[in-house]
Amino acid sequence: MSADSQKRAVGEAAAALVEDGMTVGLGTGSTAAFLVAALGARVAAEGLRLRCVATSSATEALAARHGLSLLDLNEAGDIDLTIDGADEIGPDLALIKGGGAALLREKLVWEASQRCIAIADAGKHVAQLGAFPLPIEVVAFGHVTTARRLAATLQACGVSAPPRLRTRDGEVVRTDGGNLIYDVACVAIADPAILAVALKSLTGVVEHGLFLGLASEALIGTPDGVQRIGRLS
Repeated sequence: MSADSQKRAVGEAAAALVEDGMTVGLGTGSTAAFLVAALGARVAAEGLRLRCVATSSATEALAARHGLSLLDLNEAGDIDLTIDGADEIGPDLALIKGGGAALLREKLVWEASQRCIAIADAGKHVAQLGAFPLPIEVVAFGHVTTARRLAATLQACGVSAPPRLRTRDGEVVRTDGGNLIYDVACVAIADPAILAVALKSLTGVVEHGLFLGLASEALIGTPDGVQRIGRLS
């Protein structure tokens, strides 16, 4: 079973958990795209009534193409269920997210949700976070200065790798909010909670890609089918 087949399987399995009348947060990325397509198919086939909040402009466009009704987070109130991909799923459903540069909007939607489900292929399920570079979103003004302070904070937390400004095709990547992303190849994060607090305390840092204590469960695509994992604490 290929990684794409696993992503499709968990996207469809997650879509089956959505109930009529729900307000649903829609994640960003390749796995979430399968969720959006599956929800669109259910709306078309079953007349499912949903209100959806997208975590990125890319997901907004995709959801609209699949006939899903969209509203702004300001209008949504409490979100019943958010389903989103993850770049890594570690012990007790600690996550690294932000590979799609939507981490700030994703975290805003996650924290407004009563329940959050992470979906991923088996390769994203890890024993320790850190192999996937940790994204850190910063304001553009003075970002080089912010990066220097980031490096010092990372060193104090036991991470020796320097933050690297994210670029694509020679251009600096900007988020939907106009911010920049620095990625840190941590290799292994010994204490995600301590690192999360340290990063968030820095002026200029808007958000980081550590999603801790937010996922209530995860659906993992495996060669043997979809595995469902709950949080321990």
